[in-house]
Amino acid sequence: MSFSKALSAILIVILVAYVGYSFNGSDTAQIPPEGAEPGAPLANVVVPPLTGAAKLGEVAFNENCAACHGKNAAGQQGVAPPLVHQIYRPSHHGDVAFLMAAQNGVRSHHWTFGDMPPVKGVTRDDVVNIVAYIRALQQANGIN
Repeated sequence: MSFSKALSAILIVILVAYVGYSFNGSDTAQIPPEGAEPGAPLANVVVPPLTGAAKLGEVAFNENCAACHGKNAAGQQGVAPPLVHQIYRPSHHGDVAFLMAAQNGVRSHHWTFGDMPPVKGVTRDDVVNIVAYIRALQQANGIN
């Protein structure tokens, strides 16, 4: 096999792998279907029994995050993404990413909802509990 044919074969394998990754839990979020009602939940979320930090996090989430990210972190059509989503799995968005987003805001990079502003008044302890809540929801919904 010539060098150019080998290079072409390698490039095709890389392209196929990339396309496959793009359609199976990649960093590119699926945009909700057109015609969904504004504010409609973007995910069906199973809520497990909550205890400890996750229970405190549910309260803090409802006070600081639910207005945008929806009830049970299911997101809202036209408002903000679901946090119970593969994009926010611990290996892609670690716990510190949530703290940084709450403190500093974050530029839109996975979704088309726009930039997230900082969340005024949320404390580090609030975010630690909120993350415990989000992780409990994620785990109950198969996101590890």
